[in-house]
Amino acid sequence: MGQLFLVRHGQASFGSADYDQLSPLGIEQARILGEWFGECGQRFDRVVMGDLKRHRQTAEACMAALSQVTGKVVDRSVDAGFNEYDHDQIMLRHRPEFADPDAVKRFLAASENGKRAFQLEFEKAMTRWMSGQHDADYREPWQAFRERCIAALVRVMDGAGASQKIVVFTSGGTISTLCQYVMGLSDQSVYQLNWSLVNSAVTKLLFQSNQGKSGQRVDSQVSLNYLNNFAHLERLGKGDSITYR
Repeated sequence: MGQLFLVRHGQASFGSADYDQLSPLGIEQARILGEWFGECGQRFDRVVMGDLKRHRQTAEACMAALSQVTGKVVDRSVDAGFNEYDHDQIMLRHRPEFADPDAVKRFLAASENGKRAFQLEFEKAMTRWMSGQHDADYREPWQAFRERCIAALVRVMDGAGASQKIVVFTSGGTISTLCQYVMGLSDQSVYQLNWSLVNSAVTKLLFQSNQGKSGQRVDSQVSLNYLNNFAHLERLGKGDSITYR
């Protein structure tokens, strides 16, 4: 049975001009994950990542730390099918005024709990996106995003050896969507699960290899082994090392 490890990227630069850039803490989270993989005796046959900068930076920091333990460098491939949805566009279609950073600051300042208030607005934005009633407003409607993520999962599993271990560096929305598919969850569960995923946490899937059967549905071929594992951060005993954005 194959094993597929979905790794959420390390902490990005939320609130800065370039979100798609790991913070110093994000790089450290990825490095600690690589050390943890090494200490657990984890070895990978393939490394796959989305083509966003935060995916690449997480993969580089994690695998560099792992290679210090194993002495082995594993080739990496890029699959944009594992990219995140466009969270900026999704929010702006719901709250166009948020295109102005000052408007966001005023909104946060006027809220008793700015972080919670922003989260509620994003949930409304996600509901609008997922409803299917406004698909023409988005470059990538919800169903198109979902199908893209599932297709990427199938590509990774296709042709894999019977006992291959594959690690994929990706984003929270992608991981939540794949968990929804594997477990048959509701659309609403996707953004609820996404909020709970920790930066650099690992979700593990088990799959049956279907070599040469590209495009098959994966319902009966893949299952969830564990979800949102961030033991590598918990063992540090530092609450500020555990982040969600």
